Amino acid sequence: MPPSALRATPFAEDQLALIERLLSEATPDQLHWLSGYLAGFQAASSPRARSATSASGVATAPRAPLTILYATESGNAEALARAARKEATRAGFAPTLLDMADTTPATLPAATPLLVIASTWGEGDPPSRALSFYAALLAPDAPRLDGRRFAVFALGDRAYANFCATGRALDARLAELGAERVAPLVECDLDYAAPARAWTAATLAALAPTTEESDPAVIRVDFARLPSAESDDGDAATPASFEATITERLLLSSSRSTSETWHLELDAAGLAWEPGDSLAFAPRNDPALVDAVLATAGLASDETLRAALTERHDITTLTTPGLAAYAALTNTTMLPASFLEGRQLIDLLESSPARLTAADLTSLLRPLPPRLYSIASAPEFSPGSPHLLVSAVRWQSHGRARLGVASLDLIARRSSSEPFPVTLRPNPHFRLPADPSRPIIMIGPGSGLAPFRAFLQRREAVGAHGKTWLFFGARNFTHDFSYQLELQDWLASGVLARLSLAFSRDQPEKIYVQHRLWESRAEIRRWLDEGAVLYICGDAKAMACDVHATLLRIISDATGTGADSAAAWLRTAVADGRYKRDIY
Repeated sequence: MPPSALRATPFAEDQLALIERLLSEATPDQLHWLSGYLAGFQAASSPRARSATSASGVATAPRAPLTILYATESGNAEALARAARKEATRAGFAPTLLDMADTTPATLPAATPLLVIASTWGEGDPPSRALSFYAALLAPDAPRLDGRRFAVFALGDRAYANFCATGRALDARLAELGAERVAPLVECDLDYAAPARAWTAATLAALAPTTEESDPAVIRVDFARLPSAESDDGDAATPASFEATITERLLLSSSRSTSETWHLELDAAGLAWEPGDSLAFAPRNDPALVDAVLATAGLASDETLRAALTERHDITTLTTPGLAAYAALTNTTMLPASFLEGRQLIDLLESSPARLTAADLTSLLRPLPPRLYSIASAPEFSPGSPHLLVSAVRWQSHGRARLGVASLDLIARRSSSEPFPVTLRPNPHFRLPADPSRPIIMIGPGSGLAPFRAFLQRREAVGAHGKTWLFFGARNFTHDFSYQLELQDWLASGVLARLSLAFSRDQPEKIYVQHRLWESRAEIRRWLDEGAVLYICGDAKAMACDVHATLLRIISDATGTGADSAAAWLRTAVADGRYKRDIY
């Protein structure tokens, strides 16, 4: 119905103006959600709906079952799934929240609709905890899902080539197995919060059961009794924020090192964390790079834009969609995908110069994402003062010096007297065993050592008797041995039973932690047979992949089985909580 048709309705002129403005600016998803909201409001306000409400004011209509299934690596998908559960409950459903790590395709609640929220990790991989479910769903003998309705919300990062590959694969496979797609697949980059809310509302409306008379009561809900937006049932998608200041910066690597590793201490009163948790903060872009971008775009005098580029927009990441958008905006030929390697936005602007408006420039950019750092201390050791282990990111490519956004902001640009907000990102899937006598094996080269320093502090504080083995690696023993004295003290006291070191550049051939793992394969297998929990923290692109491959070799070698059996063993270890990864 066109807006002019509203003139026949009993609304005042100012009300009509508001309605027309809302409808003209709304997206299709928002219109879909609004239709469901109005239908639900009308159903809840009708005499029949009021008569179906008990004296306590709670609707007596049965709640429709719903399964919300998520695959998460860093916690974003889980947070969205919990928020979806809250909205589904408000909308009259009886939702069940399931981690893919805790279920299989064969044991999903029968016949219930599925809301699937899935992250993609690294170069198109599913989250490690979802590997078993993912493999079972894609297997030839996966159970049929005929008659089941579903919708998929995919999370990804356009900086990677296989953007949202896990969500795409799940969406296609569910349909292949006979399930009915009730909403198109939604793919989101780092700015996923608003699209997730719209998708949840629209999908719940599409899944809502009809009344006995088949009327489209799209949302079964007592609107008068909806909880307020400020209520807290433990499912909040937005973590609490704390104000922090940097109280100490200490360079751990020597002045002769080819890298920089820093120890930072924060003052964050009121922050309570567990070893394994992370801190997130919003970094600021390098002012020199901001100035270069503005100058190249012909916008050097725009101070409002300068502030926006410094604090809110990602001006380093360059993606294939970004190349296409710039070509369309400037009416130039799109550069090949090979141009992306080692380049950033400034290189694109310089390669095809064009005068842009502020709106043109910001349309090319995604939000500047928060950065997460594993907390490198236990609260018993530094209450109210989380420690961070930060590696300075500096490199050269295509004749230009490049700087890491977050690392250089923390160690070089941010004043120690300047407070800034941090948020705690709990990581319940990367915790010490509840039983302090259980052995653990920790693999954490470079800044991946951070959570394991917190683990060792906790084990020392509680007097844990479980054996502890750390694999640590860096470039040089003399220049890059982070927390050397602490680790040697823990080794002497027995808090640390074994310490295996790999310094890659101390000999002609490079030696990494995966080489030390292979050398110790017989002992590692004995520890695993004793129930040891295996932890990995650090670089996802190289180290984690190499370590995982070595673990497969170790298991295959010890059991005399093939790669498939070894992979199945590790997937079972993930499901049992005996193989935990915190990789980035």
